[in-house]
Amino acid sequence: MGAFLVGIGTATPAHTIAQRDAAELAKAFCCQTDEQTRLLPVLYRRTRIRQRGSVLLDHAMGSASPQSFFSPAQGTADRGPTTQQRMQRYAREAPPLALSAARGALRESGLTPRQITELVTVSCTGFIAPGIDLALINALGLPRTIGRTHVGFMGCHGALNGLRVASALVRADPDARVLLCAVELCSLHFRYGWDPAQVVGNALFADGAAAAVLIHARRAPANAWRVVANGSSLFPDSAEAMTWRIGDYGFEMMLSAQVPALIAEHLRPWLTSWLRQQGLTVPAIRSWAIHPGGPRILSTVEACLRVPPRAMAASRAVLVTHGNMSSPTVLFILKRLRRAAAARPCVALGFGPGLAVEAALLDV
Repeated sequence: MGAFLVGIGTATPAHTIAQRDAAELAKAFCCQTDEQTRLLPVLYRRTRIRQRGSVLLDHAMGSASPQSFFSPAQGTADRGPTTQQRMQRYAREAPPLALSAARGALRESGLTPRQITELVTVSCTGFIAPGIDLALINALGLPRTIGRTHVGFMGCHGALNGLRVASALVRADPDARVLLCAVELCSLHFRYGWDPAQVVGNALFADGAAAAVLIHARRAPANAWRVVANGSSLFPDSAEAMTWRIGDYGFEMMLSAQVPALIAEHLRPWLTSWLRQQGLTVPAIRSWAIHPGGPRILSTVEACLRVPPRAMAASRAVLVTHGNMSSPTVLFILKRLRRAAAARPCVALGFGPGLAVEAALLDV
């Protein structure tokens, strides 16, 4: 019967920054020539993002500086805070954001923390042990005997990997009640210096958390969304198209200009084959939750799947208002679709290092 999604909660940092202001701030960290200073705002505008949230923002734009974590570059060799310093900030900021999202998901599900039997956490922007799972157990009052699974370093499709794990746990045990929580603090990994690929990453990524509760069919309400199937494909010859590696000054995200072309070439053939196994076709899908890696990713998916622009509306709306929050982002999109009573079947897609695509099919 599959697992049923009965609650989604989302959380963003207390402060946001307009994209135009973020571009202005970034000049002190990235630009070394007049040409770079002129080009940087153009790259930020091309993201189509209006605003983004960051745990590093101390207050709104308008006073001397809205953040104090990153100091302006003191020369071309300056790379900013060390990875240790960034991880210390992750340990402080990630748990409260994850907790807020988890409380929202539980509230919507109608379940109490003591009823949760499994906890699945997702993150690729920080490492701490004990981790986010322990913070959630203590703050929510989850059972001390709860099963714990962490999905780490899977990138932007990490929440879909977590959804796969949560669904499998429910299918294996009808009494399982799973809390899935994804939290990312992408802004901790802001890169100093002028590297076009890294500057684009600086312009796209943001902070956020999202959580979901999944239960078995026999306990699910009539309007719950069912996770019917999960799928995954690693595109050939794409190992360097998207990478996420640990450096001395934060984690280093590299996005190749080849990513849209790889998606255009490989996504539709694989998706057609996978949907055929579920007795469906691409035209039969009524709604889409596409992770907005950036505007080109969305336009490429729209073109290669030959779907109308309205199919990407929820994804574009989340990108505009929140930026790319990495793994939680697709749950933000699913929340919008569920609240709008979007038609099903629905397909959720995310892209991550590899280049790989992860998918979930949701239906009644």
